[in-house]
Amino acid sequence: MFKKKQQKVKRFGWPTVIISGLICLLLGAGGVYYFMDQRLEAAEATSRSLGKIGTVYSALYQNYYRKVNREKLVNGALNGMVDALGDPFSEYMSKSETESLNNTISSSFTGIGAEVQKSGSQIKIISPIDGTPAKKAGLRANDIIEKINGKKINGYSLSKAVGLIRGKKGTKVTLTIKRGNETFTKTLVRDTIPVKTVSGHLVKNQPTIGYVKVSTFSENTAKEFKAELKKLQKKGAKSFIIDMRDNPGGLMDQALKMSSIFVKNGKILLQVKQRTGAAQVYKAGPKFDDGYKITGKTVVLINSGSASAAEIFSAALNQSAGAKLIGTKSYGKGTVQNTLPFSDKTELKMTIAKWLTPDGDWINHKGLQPTIKADYPKYAYQTAIDTKKTYQNGQVSKQIKKIQTLLQALGYQPGDVNGYYSDQTTAAVKKFQQDNQLTVSGKADAKTVNTLETKIAAKLSQNDPAYQRAIEAVK
Repeated sequence: MFKKKQQKVKRFGWPTVIISGLICLLLGAGGVYYFMDQRLEAAEATSRSLGKIGTVYSALYQNYYRKVNREKLVNGALNGMVDALGDPFSEYMSKSETESLNNTISSSFTGIGAEVQKSGSQIKIISPIDGTPAKKAGLRANDIIEKINGKKINGYSLSKAVGLIRGKKGTKVTLTIKRGNETFTKTLVRDTIPVKTVSGHLVKNQPTIGYVKVSTFSENTAKEFKAELKKLQKKGAKSFIIDMRDNPGGLMDQALKMSSIFVKNGKILLQVKQRTGAAQVYKAGPKFDDGYKITGKTVVLINSGSASAAEIFSAALNQSAGAKLIGTKSYGKGTVQNTLPFSDKTELKMTIAKWLTPDGDWINHKGLQPTIKADYPKYAYQTAIDTKKTYQNGQVSKQIKKIQTLLQALGYQPGDVNGYYSDQTTAAVKKFQQDNQLTVSGKADAKTVNTLETKIAAKLSQNDPAYQRAIEAVK
């Protein structure tokens, strides 16, 4: 405890006190007038802007040569204001779009299982969720959706695009995807996106290592996460591999509750910086973890599909608990959004702040770098094969080269991987078709190509370099 030293008080005469008081009063009054002037100027500027918007609205509604829908004009104005921000994560949402967002947060919806965002005038995939149609179809982070069911969506709002992608379970949606310089089409069957966001198991032949996969951050994710950790501990787990790959993020509070489990009380989990004022600092403690802690060695798997809350969790464990990040660079979403609901059940979703890692880094568009880089083989990242065509002997194309690459990866012998459909490639396709109970034609039709890609996905899940490096790191 510090105690202030007592100082001798200097006394002033009444004239000095009166003059000083008047000066202070005048200075204070000037400050109030200045502050009020600022507020009045801001109010007048807002009034002028709204007046102009009202004038344009009235002119269009009353004088446009065709009848205009009121709601369409209002929504156009609202969407226009939000679009002017140039922020892919801010949007005005209709009633159906608001319902769609709420379903996503509560993790109970049907669709293809891909988190998307607006990127300029395009719709871009942030991450496909594990076990969903999007993941099974080979969609990846940064894929651009050019068409939905053959219709170009350039310039569409994010919510409008999502509304077209989602639909009843069992129905089909065809997406035209641009990846790099290539374009291909995939038809997906909509399904129920997993309500359970956390799964886990003990690592094979490593009974003291627990593996936990988190697919997204929804309302019950922290609760599921803690339950899974406790279950694995009862089975003997002492160290953990937390898989945040292809996790598009979600609710910030869930990330705080989960990361606090691995971080010592009082250490920083996250900093949130709004437009003005100091950053709000969130620290580990019972407020988030209810006193439940894990002190055993832990590593986190990340990749280009790890975004938002997944990055908050990963950065907290890396910078405040010394956990290694294994995999590839994360997505890089460093902003925080909130919603403003309206009585008509529409909402304004807007970016209200940027978030910083415990060390004060803003990773927006930069992502988190892995401590240990580990990745799948190159063939895992080649673009999907266009299934609109059937490929056969004598043809030459880039698509055939992809087929040869996958055949070779699966142990078949397609000959030179050069894009020419040779006799040897035909023989390899026939062998593959025979092994997988397909019609043996030697031609790579849609069914053959889809089966080929499915087999590759299964091979990759069994041969996961990042997962193997994680096991080595915690042993």
